[in-house]
Amino acid sequence: MGSYKFLMDLAVILLCTKLLGIMTNKVQMPQVVGALLAGLLLGPSMLGVISETDFLKTVAELGVIVLMFGAGLETDIKELKKSGVSAFIVALCGVLVPLAGGFAAAGFFNRSGVIPSDASCSTLLQNIFVGVILTATSVSISVETLKEIGKLQTRAGNTILGAAIIDDILGIIALTVITSVTDPSVNIVLVLAKIAAFFVFAIVLGYIFYRVYKYWMQHSDKMRHRHTIIAFVFCLLMAYVAEAWFDVADITGAYIAGLIISNTKRSEYLQERFDILSYLLLSPVFFAHIGLSVQLPNMTAMIILFTLVITAVAILTKIIGCGLGAKFCGYESSECMQIGTGMAARGEVALIVANKGSAMGLLGSSFMGSIVVMVVIIAVVTPVLLKAAFHSGAHTAVSEQEDITGYHDKLTELRHKISKSRIE
Repeated sequence: MGSYKFLMDLAVILLCTKLLGIMTNKVQMPQVVGALLAGLLLGPSMLGVISETDFLKTVAELGVIVLMFGAGLETDIKELKKSGVSAFIVALCGVLVPLAGGFAAAGFFNRSGVIPSDASCSTLLQNIFVGVILTATSVSISVETLKEIGKLQTRAGNTILGAAIIDDILGIIALTVITSVTDPSVNIVLVLAKIAAFFVFAIVLGYIFYRVYKYWMQHSDKMRHRHTIIAFVFCLLMAYVAEAWFDVADITGAYIAGLIISNTKRSEYLQERFDILSYLLLSPVFFAHIGLSVQLPNMTAMIILFTLVITAVAILTKIIGCGLGAKFCGYESSECMQIGTGMAARGEVALIVANKGSAMGLLGSSFMGSIVVMVVIIAVVTPVLLKAAFHSGAHTAVSEQEDITGYHDKLTELRHKISKSRIE
């Protein structure tokens, strides 16, 4: 008889993520923070109640795919088109500044007698690779937070989504460039060609699917459950093709699938169905899995100091880099802070990049431990900062409106006095 422990694991994860989500919500923190903390609490880092399994890893991967598909369904295409150039500039700044910051921080600590390194590559390559890790953005954490606070469809929310997708592509290129130095089999030209081919494929297939799907929906309006199934099939196929055929992140394929279907008249109906699927099972498992996959290493005083420094650098370089990019594109100061904070999230993407680098000898075990802790801290802190950034922006907007209203009131009062003096 096979093991049924996965049923107990799911039950414990769902219960703990919900309870901690309610607790964090009570103290004005996003519920996604509770889910992340639940994973840490249950995982090997703390209580060790649940360990990472292939089943949980698969469900978590499906969770982030559905999450990004739902984000695509909710995206305003017109607003996304408007922010297209801005999103690229934001993403570019959000890659270059963290890359430089990570390189400088690693270079300061990666010296003889400071932190010993067992990486097989040169010190220079390891420093560059730390910078590459910092370029990664975990858009899934920001998306869940934006959905929770109702800001996903704002101008800043759309820019965060667009920039995060471009950020992933630029991160793939940066990772490919540095791994090609240590692995001669990696061809940067081939990688770039695959990325370009994927977007051509997505545009062609997306246009065909959109036309066929739209026609079918118009002539089968009473069979809505079938629309949901076909939409999900398209999402999974796009995610598979992106990852398996073109080496592009599966979440990118899922997000594009959502964008394509978002223009149909039943997009809101589909969105509701996938929100239920995500809320009931997939999303809690995904965010808890980030915590479950963390194993904290032994930390010396110098490694702890490096961890604190690299964490601060990781947050500030994204906020400053993406914020400056947004400012250059004409966004208001409050929106720049929102965009920069939304792009600061790190999670499973950074861990995957770090693990790949460690396997290739690009990252020593001491530095790997600091990166893991950095990801955990930022994954928990970013949703709180993002909510605060939007809350502060809302207050600013209200304050500006109050100033305008007050100005009009004073102007009306002045006109009344002038009119009264003329009568007298």
